[in-house]
Amino acid sequence: MAQVTNPDESLRVVPAPASRAPGDPTLIVGKGSATTVGEEQAAPVTARIEWLDGEHAILAEEPSAGAGPDPIRTRVMLGPVRRRTSDGIVIREVVVDGWHVEVELELELRASLRDRARRGVPAIGPGGPIEILAQLPGRIVGLSVGPGDAVVAGQQLLVIEAMKMHNELRAPRAATVERVAVAVGDGVELGDLLVVLR
Repeated sequence: MAQVTNPDESLRVVPAPASRAPGDPTLIVGKGSATTVGEEQAAPVTARIEWLDGEHAILAEEPSAGAGPDPIRTRVMLGPVRRRTSDGIVIREVVVDGWHVEVELELELRASLRDRARRGVPAIGPGGPIEILAQLPGRIVGLSVGPGDAVVAGQQLLVIEAMKMHNELRAPRAATVERVAVAVGDGVELGDLLVVLR
């Protein structure tokens, strides 16, 4: 968790890979409140964040139906911050009721853009040409392939910068690069053609 400096912004907080367990919820923090969203939860849990100082807070979860009238109060202590250089996401140590975990902090707007870029990518099997399209507006900051290059599934094709975040586009399957429609420094819009694979 982190204090939201701009009241119009929200942060998405998820356990970092070193601390993540299956089913861990995502916490959206904003405007002095928080909402947890887990895959297996029937309904979100809402909470208030009561800041004691810059490093200590109380997370007061609203009671669920049938529970007592008082919120569940959890003491949270925030530890050192470091920024992951690969994608700019902030990693912070957090102690929750004595449990030490690491969390990833990212502006909800940036996280939503990345999620949108990853959604709607169909499963690609062997066959005809594949057009790789821009799933978000941005600027090309890296090209890893050229026409005629053979690529394997998961290999990086290019990097788009959007909102100061680098988004890698990777090959959906083994193929040959037929065409590269962009160059480093080009601006792209949603739906623009980037690469054609065959």
